[in-house]
Amino acid sequence: MQILKGHHALVTGAGSGIGAAIAMTLGKAGAKVTLAGRRRQPLEDVAAAIGGNCYVRDGFDVTQPEAIAKGLEIARETFGPISILVNNAGEAPSASFEKTSLDMWSHVLSIDLTGVFNVTQAALADLKAHGAGARIINIASTAGLTGYAYVSAYCAAKHGVIGMTRALALELAKKGVTVNAVCPGFTDTPIIQHSLETIMEKTGRSRDEALAEFTKSNPQARLIQPQEVADTVLWLASPGAGSITGQAIAVAGGEIMVG
Repeated sequence: MQILKGHHALVTGAGSGIGAAIAMTLGKAGAKVTLAGRRRQPLEDVAAAIGGNCYVRDGFDVTQPEAIAKGLEIARETFGPISILVNNAGEAPSASFEKTSLDMWSHVLSIDLTGVFNVTQAALADLKAHGAGARIINIASTAGLTGYAYVSAYCAAKHGVIGMTRALALELAKKGVTVNAVCPGFTDTPIIQHSLETIMEKTGRSRDEALAEFTKSNPQARLIQPQEVADTVLWLASPGAGSITGQAIAVAGGEIMVG
């Protein structure tokens, strides 16, 4: 069903993993999609998979307001005002708190938190003008709902994203614009696959043993699939989710239970 026909969706970090799955899912649901990211070829690959109604915007650095403004300007010229914003771009380097440098801390927050702020501010006029049916969907993490060792900067950023989500949801409620966060647990993405290889190399563990480090916190004992996150985003973007706002929805196999 083309439930998003007539919408223009902007997805950041759309070149791989969760972002690619979201972009393809929204495109298949009828939305015109701006694929935003830093590297062109992965975005082109996603656009080819969608098969049309896509605008590829590489060089889209969420830490640079000028790059964001230019990207949105051309996206609007291509598909009109943005009515669905998915803030997905992010990084998750790990280090003990003691070894987390100020540079690392600032870098993670600049992308994972301030980047969400930057893109949302740049698109906000479009979303408010659209009114009822407009959506802001922030890809946070279970790290925004609880704590994990060795990723203090990432946890701080994702907690901040959820706080901003809730505050903005209240500000935009009367406009009919909903604002929600989706909080995946450990998800089967290239980042996780790279982490598995690193664990295997450094510890000599088998792939199954390394994988168990990521799945042991999930009661379903598995990694989340990117499509499961994308399907949650599609639901939040759909007309039937108009009363869902200010929520942080865990997609984590029961690892986190809130409410």
